[in-house]
Amino acid sequence: MKKNFSEFKEFINNKNTAVIGIGVSNIPLIKYLVTLGAKVSAFDKKNEHELGDVLKEFKAIGVTLVLGEDYMDKLHGFQVIFKTPSMRIDAPALLIEKENGAVITSEMEEFVKYCPGKIFGVTGSDGKTTTTSLIYKMLSKEGYKTWVGGNIGNPLFTHIEEINKADMVVLELSSFQLMTIRVSPEVAVVTNLSPNHLDMHKGMEEYIISKKNIFKFQSVDDITILNRDNEITNSMAKEIKGKLMKFSIKEKNEIGAYFDSNKLYINSKEVCTRDEVKIKGMYNIENLLAAFCAVSMDVSVNSMRAVATTFSGVEHRNEFVRELEGITFYNDSIATSPTRALASINAFEQPVILIAGGYDKKIPFEVLAEQGYSKIKILILMGATKFKIKAVFDDFAKKSGKVIPIVIVESLEEAVLKAKELSVSVDIIAFSPACASFDSYPNFEIRGNKYKELVNSL
Repeated sequence: MKKNFSEFKEFINNKNTAVIGIGVSNIPLIKYLVTLGAKVSAFDKKNEHELGDVLKEFKAIGVTLVLGEDYMDKLHGFQVIFKTPSMRIDAPALLIEKENGAVITSEMEEFVKYCPGKIFGVTGSDGKTTTTSLIYKMLSKEGYKTWVGGNIGNPLFTHIEEINKADMVVLELSSFQLMTIRVSPEVAVVTNLSPNHLDMHKGMEEYIISKKNIFKFQSVDDITILNRDNEITNSMAKEIKGKLMKFSIKEKNEIGAYFDSNKLYINSKEVCTRDEVKIKGMYNIENLLAAFCAVSMDVSVNSMRAVATTFSGVEHRNEFVRELEGITFYNDSIATSPTRALASINAFEQPVILIAGGYDKKIPFEVLAEQGYSKIKILILMGATKFKIKAVFDDFAKKSGKVIPIVIVESLEEAVLKAKELSVSVDIIAFSPACASFDSYPNFEIRGNKYKELVNSL
């Protein structure tokens, strides 16, 4: 049962509140908490110089700043603590404060708890952003006032008083955001699950458990959508409390969505053909089927079809950049896992020159070598994982005799130049890193924009 936001306003007023992390979502949160009467301290390892203009803004509204490498050592004496999503709930400083009576929460947890509109939550290892965007567009096409947030769009907690009961809210939710959530969306979508973020989670089991929170606290009236073709997600069916829908590209579902004879269906009704869908790849057919299930109670087949046949994709997701001398360049910077990169290169009808590598999330790369070798013409490796990925492909070559040319480079700039140098007319150059960006770039968007800048300057 959702709570009235007036309860939160009463709860937070005059509370000694800490916000950990002065990032994109927490800056508006900090300002908003001040307007609600909270006594706010903002914690971050950045120094005053790195904070820039926001420093003056915070000082002007009475926010206490706790900065520097040892900032967590000063976290004590707070009644409420908003943690940044990537911070583990079992961080020593948080555990001590919790024992001392502090309420540990997050912007997303409070938003889901108090949001008056119907919430559609989307999680999974791959396809979250595209599925979230498709659901948002379908609901908007039907005429609903629709909000989008979570990992994409704008932080929504600060707009919660503008959201009405009749509004629709679509959230892309990461395993980090879900780890501590104790309230689930009315509609929960799990696109698929494969090893991911094992640098932050204690193991695959913890990763899966955190994802299950998207439906764990649902009521019997709520809906969960699972990928029937993914072994992990399909096995969750027995844990669902509300209505269950599944989507599949392999089997027909009377209740749910499926792909059969080149056509996409929802509850046995045809929506469109695969040839009418603009976005490449069977993984995007899966994303569409998941979206059909999610909106099936609220959106007409006509609105689903209108979006399915016009949606051209999301930036940094197998995004066409340009054609030069018969060579086409694609930007798939969102591919921060081997399975996502594999899905991306499988979308092309010919082997690609693949640029990969980056921050090490402690995920095994064997799947990329074993299932992707036939789709890779040349492999160009960069970043912190370049030698780790090379070792996997070298080992695969020894066992199978299937050898792929591998080139090691020191930067994205060098990777683009080398890819162009080694390519011929009709080649496809795909930047699908299979890794996060944090070894060189703050996020995948900045990395993708840099790639596009380099390609467009050729």
